[in-house]
Amino acid sequence: MPESPLRVVVIGYGPVGARLVDELLPAVSAGLIELTVVGAEADAAYNRVLIAELAVGRAERETLDVTDPEEAIAAGVSVRTGVCAVSIERTRRTVTLSDGSVIGYDRIVLATGARANVPTLAGVTRLRYDYRRPADDARLLDSAEAPLPRGVTALRDLADADTVARAVGLGQKILVLGAGVLGMELALAAAEAGAEVGVVYHGEIPMARQLDRGAGLLLARGARHSAVSMISHSPAESVIFRQDSDGVDRFDALVCADGKQIFADLLVLSCGVGARSELARLAGLDVATGILVDENLTSWSDERIHAIGDCAQIAARPRIGDSQAPPRGAPSGLIGPGWRQADWLARALIAVASGVEKPAPLEADRSAVVMLKASGIDVVAVGDVSRDPLDDLADDVHGTAAAHTSGCLHEPPRRVSSWMDAEHGRYVKMITRGGVLEALVCVGMPRAAAELTLLFERRSELPTDRSVLLRHDGPDFDDASAGDAFAEDARVCWCNAVTVGAITSAAEAGNSTVTCIGKATRAGTGCGGCKERIGQVLERAAVLTT
Repeated sequence: MPESPLRVVVIGYGPVGARLVDELLPAVSAGLIELTVVGAEADAAYNRVLIAELAVGRAERETLDVTDPEEAIAAGVSVRTGVCAVSIERTRRTVTLSDGSVIGYDRIVLATGARANVPTLAGVTRLRYDYRRPADDARLLDSAEAPLPRGVTALRDLADADTVARAVGLGQKILVLGAGVLGMELALAAAEAGAEVGVVYHGEIPMARQLDRGAGLLLARGARHSAVSMISHSPAESVIFRQDSDGVDRFDALVCADGKQIFADLLVLSCGVGARSELARLAGLDVATGILVDENLTSWSDERIHAIGDCAQIAARPRIGDSQAPPRGAPSGLIGPGWRQADWLARALIAVASGVEKPAPLEADRSAVVMLKASGIDVVAVGDVSRDPLDDLADDVHGTAAAHTSGCLHEPPRRVSSWMDAEHGRYVKMITRGGVLEALVCVGMPRAAAELTLLFERRSELPTDRSVLLRHDGPDFDDASAGDAFAEDARVCWCNAVTVGAITSAAEAGNSTVTCIGKATRAGTGCGGCKERIGQVLERAAVLTT
C-alpha cells in the first residue's frame, strides 16, 4: 500500500463530479485518497436534467439534489464551491483557483460539464471559449463579458429556472428556440402550466436527432393539440429589443430568415450544449468536440489527467499511420453514461491508491433510450432510425443485401418494419439485424415501447411476425403474451442501471414511495423518465406482500 494518500482534484461539482466524489468517500475515510472538489456554483450539485420540471412547478428544489456536501466534508473531502479552476500547471502538478489558491495533485479529474450553446443571432453576443481563460469570478464562468440580454435565457441552472418560473407564473408568452428533447419537454410542460408557448426550429420535425419524419410529424401534431405553437422551417436570424423603464434593452421579438417576427415575453435558448473544455485546451491537452480520453478515461496528452461526463469525448488513441483528422463522435450529453463513467473511474482511482490491479477498461455504452417526458404524448426512441422500409426493397433489388452476407462484412443486413395509424397518432419503426433489435422509435404506443425497450436491452430476437407487437396497445392485449417486464433482471432506470429486483428488495426493506426508492437505489434520480415504471414495480411488490 502506498505510504502517502493519492492526491485527487475533481474540477466540477455537477451531478457527474458529485457522483465520483460520493463513490470515493470510503477511500477518503480510509486515508487512501486526499480529495479536493472544486465547483463554480455556490449551490451543491443538483440534477440539471430536471431543471425544466422545477421551472414549471412539477418538482421541488430539494428533489434535484444529488449529493450531500456535508457528508463529504465529514469524510475528509475539501469542498470548494463558488470558485473555479483557472489554470493547470502540468509540470508542477498544481491547479490554480480563481481565488488565487494553489492545489497540488497526483491526479486531476475534469468534470467541467457543458454550457448552453448560444446561436448566431444579430443582437446577442456569441463568444468563443476555446482559448479564453476562465473568469476569475466563478459566477461569470459561462457569461464572461457577454451576459444574455434581458428576456433571453438558457435553461441550465437554478437562476434560469427562476426566470422561466416567473414567466410561467404570470402566464406570459414563452418562445423556445430549438426543438430538441429538452426544448420540447419544457414547451409542453410550460403550456400545461398555463403559459403561452411557441417552439421555433429550422427543420421540418422536432427532435430530429432522435426521430424520423413520421415520428417527428406526429410529435409536432401532438404538441399543437397540447396548445404549443410549432413553427418549423424557421431559421432564426436576429432579435428585436424594447426598452424597460430603466432604459435597458429587453427581448421583444425573434426575427426569422423568411422575415417573420415572433413576439414573446421570454426567449429560451435550447440549441444544444458545448463541452467546457477551455481549461483543458489552455493546459495543452488534446481536445476535439470534447476533452479526448481513451477507454480508461485518461487524457491522450497526460496520464495523470482524466475527464468524465459532458466534457469528455471517449475515442481510441491514434496509432502510427492513422488519419490525423479529428476523431468522430462527441460527449454523450446524457447523465446516465456520465454516472457510469464516474463509477468506473472511482474504482480505477481506488485501485491506484491501493496499489492493486485496475479494473478492466470501461465498456462502451450502447445507444441510450430517449423518453420524452410529457403528459399525453408517449415518445420513445433509441439508435439510428433514419433507414426507410423501402431501403430494404432497394437492397434486395440491387443485390446490396446479398453482398453484405456473402462478402467480407460477414453480417446480415439491417431490416426495417414499420406501422402507422396517423389518425390516432400511433407509429412504430423497428430496425433489426439478424432479427435482433438495433434501433426503434415508438409514438403513442406505450406498451409496445416498453416491450421493445425490454427486447433491445436483452438483445433478444424479435418475433418473426412483427405485427404481434402491435397488439400490446390493442383492446385485447394479454399480459401473459408479453415479455416479463417484472423479471428480476429487467432494467427500470436506464440512467443508474437499476433493475426490478433492486427496487423490489428496497421496497421489502421499507422504501414504499418513488422518492424513497430514489434515495435507496438512485432509480429515478436521473432523467426522471422511469418514475412511472418505479411506481408500477412498487404497486406489484405491495400486492405480492399482502
